[in-house]
Amino acid sequence: MLDGLRGIAAIMVVMFHILETFSGGDHTQQLINHGYLAVDFFFVLSGFVIGYAYDDRWNKMTLGDFFKRRLIRLHPMIIIGMLIGAIMFYFQDSEFFPGISEVPVGTMLLIMLIGFTLIPVPPSITLK
Repeated sequence: MLDGLRGIAAIMVVMFHILETFSGGDHTQQLINHGYLAVDFFFVLSGFVIGYAYDDRWNKMTLGDFFKRRLIRLHPMIIIGMLIGAIMFYFQDSEFFPGISEVPVGTMLLIMLIGFTLIPVPPSITLK
């Protein structure tokens, strides 16, 4: 059930950003006016879910092991999301986003490469 609520919150954030484009710059005219609050809800709920899922494992793993598990689980989604975002980037050239077609592909690929590598390597610290 909690994962379902996180999914709804994530969909609300996506819908907020999609509909933000069509509000004409007037944020009071948005269909989902306070959709950005779903980000806070998502993070609070995610912290609870992660804490609950790892509650019985804290004494058996190091902080480095925890971050390694999270990295292995999340990094493929980050890469896939960035690739889909890069492909969709060039399809957004419109009156709402002028100048997108002028962005060089090399610049976009460099930004993606930097984004792929921004996940820090955690220190090997054990929890007590």
